[in-house]
Amino acid sequence: MKSIIDILTFYKGLGVEYMRSINIHTKEDIFRQLKQEAEHCRRCELYKTKTKTVFGEGSFDASLMFVGEAPGKDEDIQGRPFVGRAGKLLRQLLDDVGIDKNDIYIANCLKCRPPANRDPLPDELVACFGFLKKQIELIKPKVIATLGRYSTYELTNQKAALGMLRGRVFDYHGIAVVPLYHPAYLLRNPKAIDIFLDDLKKIKSLLEQ
Repeated sequence: MKSIIDILTFYKGLGVEYMRSINIHTKEDIFRQLKQEAEHCRRCELYKTKTKTVFGEGSFDASLMFVGEAPGKDEDIQGRPFVGRAGKLLRQLLDDVGIDKNDIYIANCLKCRPPANRDPLPDELVACFGFLKKQIELIKPKVIATLGRYSTYELTNQKAALGMLRGRVFDYHGIAVVPLYHPAYLLRNPKAIDIFLDDLKKIKSLLEQ
């Protein structure tokens, strides 16, 4: 069955007069507009110190969405999420459990890097949450994997230690949310990699249900 966008585009191409006033927006168009809005955002002070806005990357129809905390140095330079050592480890571990990297979308709670990689501030999280909320609404993933405590707190409303929350399944507006350790934590604590892999396997099981 053709989508409404396909049908509207077909008739508009035929020159149907009443179609001329209809603006057709694909999901890609909407993401592009949101990214431009984030690039010009002045809702907090981080725009003054950022190099590039790090909006997000991946499939707009992803079944699995990863949400981290904030861009780091490498991400700030390249304008892409999880491109440093932690991101490379994450992608390696996805391969290890057989999760399709073409069916994921990666974003952060904050779209701009905090100076010196400090923790996100409450007002920054509030200011930036609207962008993340729109990303989730558009992608409609089956599972969201939160990476680290800040994204976990934002999407689960749970304030317990991450070690108590990781691997459990929570709900965000009908979407399963599974908290995970941040890959940067795994670089500092390699013994936690096995725990992380177990949690990824749980996510893979949810995706396959």
